[in-house]
Amino acid sequence: MVKGFTLWFTGLSGAGKSTLATQVAAELRRRGRNVEILDGDEVRTNLSKGLGFSKEDRDTNIKRIGYVCKLLTRNGVVAISAAISPYKEVRDFNRQEIGNFIEIYVKCSIEELTRRDVKGLYKKALAGEVKNFTGISDPYEAPEHPEITVDSETQREPESLRNILDYLERDGWISAVVTPATEPA
Repeated sequence: MVKGFTLWFTGLSGAGKSTLATQVAAELRRRGRNVEILDGDEVRTNLSKGLGFSKEDRDTNIKRIGYVCKLLTRNGVVAISAAISPYKEVRDFNRQEIGNFIEIYVKCSIEELTRRDVKGLYKKALAGEVKNFTGISDPYEAPEHPEITVDSETQREPESLRNILDYLERDGWISAVVTPATEPA
């Protein structure tokens, strides 16, 4: 049976978690893997409807995502979580529950996130108009020892994608793509 694993993208809102998760998923599917993405916004709409943004509700939401990732992983699927998951304790809980868990920290400064925020949520949160906003009025505990860190402020998406795929190949989670040698004309 093919070994399943979970890629757990974490980072502040707008850092690029969903974008990278979608790109990684497409590449893994191209390589013949079964992949499911659990996007934080989609999960809140479908699996965690009715939960608010208190610490308890956030923890419940992230544990639900972790449970689904655990089921997928044990059945040989690559589960990809793309949710802020602000609290280290719950990410560590999911790591222990899932087992084959690879944490990917998508790092980006508040200044850059504010600059690129088309909805203006960071500006509103900084002005106190939005409550419980992760990284501003609610804490975000950055991972201390993620398996992979990508910096969406300084790296372009193709470089970040390559860093993730290189790690997965190097550590044996996926097979490296072998490019056939071309014969001289």
